[in-house]
Amino acid sequence: MIQIDDFAIQSIAVHYVGNKLNDEVCAISKGLLNTNEKTLYALVKYFRSSFKSQEYYNFFHESDINLNEAYTFAGKIFENPDVLYEQSVNLAQHLYAQCVHPKIKSGEFYVVYFKDCMLDDYVADAIGLFKSENKDTFLQVSATDDGLNIESETGININKPDKGCLIFNIEKDKGYVVAVVDNTNKGLEAQYWIDSFLKIRQRNDEYLKTQQMMSLCKDFITKELPQQYNTTKADQVDMLKKSVKFFKEKEHFEMDEFTNEVIGQPDVIETFNNYKNNYQTEQELHFDNNFNINNTAVKKQERKFRSVIKLDKNFHIYVHGNPNLIEQGIDENGRKFYKIFYQEEN
Repeated sequence: MIQIDDFAIQSIAVHYVGNKLNDEVCAISKGLLNTNEKTLYALVKYFRSSFKSQEYYNFFHESDINLNEAYTFAGKIFENPDVLYEQSVNLAQHLYAQCVHPKIKSGEFYVVYFKDCMLDDYVADAIGLFKSENKDTFLQVSATDDGLNIESETGININKPDKGCLIFNIEKDKGYVVAVVDNTNKGLEAQYWIDSFLKIRQRNDEYLKTQQMMSLCKDFITKELPQQYNTTKADQVDMLKKSVKFFKEKEHFEMDEFTNEVIGQPDVIETFNNYKNNYQTEQELHFDNNFNINNTAVKKQERKFRSVIKLDKNFHIYVHGNPNLIEQGIDENGRKFYKIFYQEEN
């Protein structure tokens, strides 16, 4: 969990970064931003409002982490916060160089130094990088001698940051711990923030391990089981529910415990282990057999474990309870059917 105090901002630099491909400018400010206390509170709210996930990242580079520009510029700021303005210029120019898709929007680019932020159990300084791309229209009501006057103004909605990241001065040798927000990542042009400008990848922590293991289980149940054992949709739903229940109730994942409780049958367990090994090789992943379960990752992945049986385009059966109350069969005309048993109709 991320916590940023209202008085955490030490310095801010703001520049304007346009679309390089469209011949827009990269306008560099002449110095650090000077602002009053009221505006500072609004900026803190704007900068911290969307960092709610526990999904974290690290800077990386294929050959040498020091060749990652954002990582290197951030490191120089951590070494000496007084050079924030100089390095913010480097960061703005680096961002400008990545704006080479015609649909990338121009906007203000902020580089912020935060003191003593909380990240789970750590206290560390952090650097914030933010870009505002979309503007909202606001109504300004003022009193006049004749009554009230209403004017419209265009500005930034502090509750809806477009793009941002927080770089914590933790695990420098692994690429720092980075939290990311990208609320406009809907097309190929939006990927420049994460893939080109920051160049980050997901951190190998409990969140990632929980996420990857749950994805593996879902793929095995919905893709591999039907091919190997001709498993019915009802049986798949039952195992999906057992899997989610295991992750929600346990604090620690242990592979043998999971396979015995959820899968049960020795031959199916062997098939699962073989599937896991092949999955690791094909996806270039590594699954730990023991790790602490991250509840935030479970809640996010749970949405993908839908207990739904889809029948052609006519019906969906949502299974919330005992799947043994559903029977599947084929009538004398060859039509498939489900028989559902219940106590009362709500």
